[in-house]
Amino acid sequence: MIEFIIEAQSWPIAGRFTIARGSKTEAQVLYVELHGSDHIGRGESVPYARYGESIEASLTELEAIRPQVETGLTVEALQSLLPAGAARNALDCALWDLRAKQSDVPAFKTAGLRSLSPLKTAYTLSLDSPEAMGAQAAANARRPILKLKIGGADDLDRVEAVRANASKTRLIVDANEGLTFDTLQRIAPELHKLGVVLIEQPLPVADDEALRGYKSPVPLCADESLHTSADLDRCARLYDCVNIKLDKTGGLTEALKLNQAARDKGLMVMVGCMVATSLSMAPAMIVAQGADFVDLDGPLLLAKDRDHGLGIVGSMLEPPLPQLWG
Repeated sequence: MIEFIIEAQSWPIAGRFTIARGSKTEAQVLYVELHGSDHIGRGESVPYARYGESIEASLTELEAIRPQVETGLTVEALQSLLPAGAARNALDCALWDLRAKQSDVPAFKTAGLRSLSPLKTAYTLSLDSPEAMGAQAAANARRPILKLKIGGADDLDRVEAVRANASKTRLIVDANEGLTFDTLQRIAPELHKLGVVLIEQPLPVADDEALRGYKSPVPLCADESLHTSADLDRCARLYDCVNIKLDKTGGLTEALKLNQAARDKGLMVMVGCMVATSLSMAPAMIVAQGADFVDLDGPLLLAKDRDHGLGIVGSMLEPPLPQLWG
């Protein structure tokens, strides 16, 4: 029998995290533990209101399959038992972790990798006034990649302020569905001049068919428009890059499948995250090996991380210790 523990946890953010849809001061996560004989597997996810999710609903989803989990649910069986999303992600990653602990085979080897390398992550600047974002950029000017949250009338001023204070840093802008197509067409050439290398989810999902046939001077990346491999054919006709997040795919299992399918279509890949602890980032590091863009800065945005969290030096993430995951 497997002991199945599910709980909601809150982790304070260092300051305030703001995107086009709003602000928050803490990360609300779903935490799962699986106790099998002498081993414990763990997983974490972030239910996201934008996708109709909540901590309460995710807890209910997992409680509904408690009998199957306690009698030895497999990763493979889970994929058809729950839909893609945060609830499945937390359990999927916990099952991967438990299997690694019980077999003494690291998760990255089970995923087909020979080794797990350190990764250089982007660092996110919250949406704020141009002056405040310029100040954020100055404080992080030595980081190799900065990701700017945009989505307002002063977006070009924001990017210009960041560029003025971080002249050598690669820049990604993330609109979180906050632009219109007309605005995108107007500012994309200017963003190109400012050295922006990627524009993430410029339009609302319902409007992104406007991108069909549009040749942006800066590559476009699907985030909210892409959840699983079932969305890939459509996104490949509209975007140059896809952002794979385990909370959207419903875990590492589907994320690996999506990553390979995106590569097969010649798309660039970003591996991203919600604001969460190192426990959420650890399995994503497997998918992010060889990714074009890595955005796994969740722990860097927190006031406190889990024990045995990822080793982080500047923007470099070290592979997880077994005490954390995998």
